[in-house]
Amino acid sequence: MKASAALALLLLPAAALASGPPAALQPLSFLVGHCWKGTFPNSQTTDEHCFSWIYGGKFVRDEHVVHRTGAPDDFGETIYLWDAAAGQLQYLYIESGGGYSRGTVSADGATLVFPATSYRENGSEQVYRSRWQRAGEDAYDVVTEFQSKERWVPGFALHMRRQGGDSGDGVGG
Repeated sequence: MKASAALALLLLPAAALASGPPAALQPLSFLVGHCWKGTFPNSQTTDEHCFSWIYGGKFVRDEHVVHRTGAPDDFGETIYLWDAAAGQLQYLYIESGGGYSRGTVSADGATLVFPATSYRENGSEQVYRSRWQRAGEDAYDVVTEFQSKERWVPGFALHMRRQGGDSGDGVGG
């Protein structure tokens, strides 16, 4: 009896993995397994994001790079997670310049909504918010605004297109 109970405990994590990623991460699933690239308006600067499931599909990783002509690339990584106690889909963003932000994301139909949060780097803070609106199966539009005193001002807008190839949509990691 003890051996069968131990075997059941060993098989439980495998059964959990077979069920796939948590439903709470579903709003991000269209991004996973693909890289997405957009060009900032009036420039040759691009932003590319590659999404993958990690740790058996319990989290989503977004690795990104900003390419600027004549300047070093900037790198960043976001980990998305479901916080069951808070009942929220949350993220932690870190980037190569030493900055970071933490926040929440929710789905509003075909739009991912990132409410106001703070980006912090070297003692400075910038409050921002963003929306990612799906534009068909192969694209989404990003609109980011920054808080300036008591009002929101336009930051940037990007049209992100799915790139060829696969960034690893497996449930490994």
